[in-house]
Amino acid sequence: MNVEVTEPVPRPASANPEAPRSQLALRRVAIDTWQENVAFLHRDCAVYRAEGFQALSKVEVRANGNHILATLNVVDDDAIVGCNELGLSEDAFAQLGVANGHMASVAQAEPPESMGALFRKLAGERLTRADFSAIVRDIAEHHYSKIELTAFVVACNRDELDREEVYFLTDAMVACGRRLDWHEPLVVDKHCIGGIPGNRTSMLVVPIVAAHGMLFPKTSSRAITSPAGTADTMEVLAEVELPLERLAEIVRDYRGCLAWGGTARLSPADDVLISVERPLAIDSPGQMVASILSKKVAAGSTHLVLDIPIGPTAKVRSMPEAQRLRRLFEYVARRMGLTLDVVITDGRQPIGNGVGPVLEARDVMRVLQNDPAAPNDLRQKALRLAGRVIEFDPDVRGGEGFGIARDILDSGRALARMNAIIEAQGSKHFDYQRPALGALTFEVCAPRSGVVTGIDNFQIARIARLAGAPKVPQAGVDLLHKLGEQVAVGAPLYRVHASYPADLEFARQASSRSSGYTIGAADEVPQAFVEF
Repeated sequence: MNVEVTEPVPRPASANPEAPRSQLALRRVAIDTWQENVAFLHRDCAVYRAEGFQALSKVEVRANGNHILATLNVVDDDAIVGCNELGLSEDAFAQLGVANGHMASVAQAEPPESMGALFRKLAGERLTRADFSAIVRDIAEHHYSKIELTAFVVACNRDELDREEVYFLTDAMVACGRRLDWHEPLVVDKHCIGGIPGNRTSMLVVPIVAAHGMLFPKTSSRAITSPAGTADTMEVLAEVELPLERLAEIVRDYRGCLAWGGTARLSPADDVLISVERPLAIDSPGQMVASILSKKVAAGSTHLVLDIPIGPTAKVRSMPEAQRLRRLFEYVARRMGLTLDVVITDGRQPIGNGVGPVLEARDVMRVLQNDPAAPNDLRQKALRLAGRVIEFDPDVRGGEGFGIARDILDSGRALARMNAIIEAQGSKHFDYQRPALGALTFEVCAPRSGVVTGIDNFQIARIARLAGAPKVPQAGVDLLHKLGEQVAVGAPLYRVHASYPADLEFARQASSRSSGYTIGAADEVPQAFVEF
């Protein structure tokens, strides 16, 4: 199978012909500025004084036929950048594609072309399709500083985008990146809006659906604020950073893959926007819809099952809120030509027992192996989602998908397909029965006898991250009790694993302030809103 890749049409380089240009030697400054181009000039640099630059102003840098816009920082330390040098952050330096010491010109930069549209959105105006196209293009090309990005994100969150604007934003995000075409009429995907720890259903849905014969090229993200993303957990089992050509071969041979999507450059503006949305904890409905659907359309998906969990500590906390979000997803998906099946699921607690890459990989393999110790909630949810994906098959009648998915899992065909995908991607020979977990541990115990009536998704995820996940794959939280289960005073509720004493102490302090568990009476367990 050869996947066809459509590249975005390059925009002619803009320039300020009136701006004086000064030559300086480039210096790579080893600072990760996370999706922002940053330039560094010494305060005593003649160019800095002569050109009237000031900190946080925008400069244009040209070298070897390439150009970037960057936010200027001023330094006083020769060890960072000398008076005859122009320092560039890791992101900025990589975009120019030159060696250390290469001569470059620097000048005052013209404001990004879309700045007028940004100001109109800040004033609360409704933007046009052309406005969103200009803004997203400038964002993808790193022409916005973090301050300008934040202004756009906050403006869209404050004055919620109408559904037409969300469509314009989604379409613009697809247009500014690569777009894949698998040359098949049915290319499926499954996605969850997030917020539920341990929810590794994709790693079960992919082998089940691929074993059924449907094309399922799954490109997933790494964790940003969660204890593990699908790519982080899959990386425990196999390599996930693979060139697109190799992924196409794996999909051709096995009808599916589970890989990191970062190298594909699909909807690159989304990655830049995430760099400010996550620290601000902003995840407005419009931006969420545009983020998810732009990535799926760009990846070549034709059919998508979307999981929206509802629960007291989930992203969505009521059925009316879930239905509003569902209608917005359906409207934009229809305009983008994507067939969408939205499924509302139980988000009252983490799914599975493990939270963190190794623990989640253990749970996934237990389900695939039909191990008696496998978490039943993870198994059942994965089967139901896989069944809904299978029902996109025109030869499968509605309601039959779950039974087909269960037969594929019970027969061992899903395990065989997963093992084949793992070997093709580069197996790491994971032993799910004796997983290598962080050796430093402590247990959080029930303060009194009773029933588990609440588990805070956010707090459990936070404790797992403080323990080191996902940067340390062996770290995380192993849940020993779930909602509705009876516990005695002093019984362990969960076990925390860490590899470093400082991480263990951070997690211990967080759990002592709030364990994330509520113990009460059986009639206090919240009811689930489910639509299966």
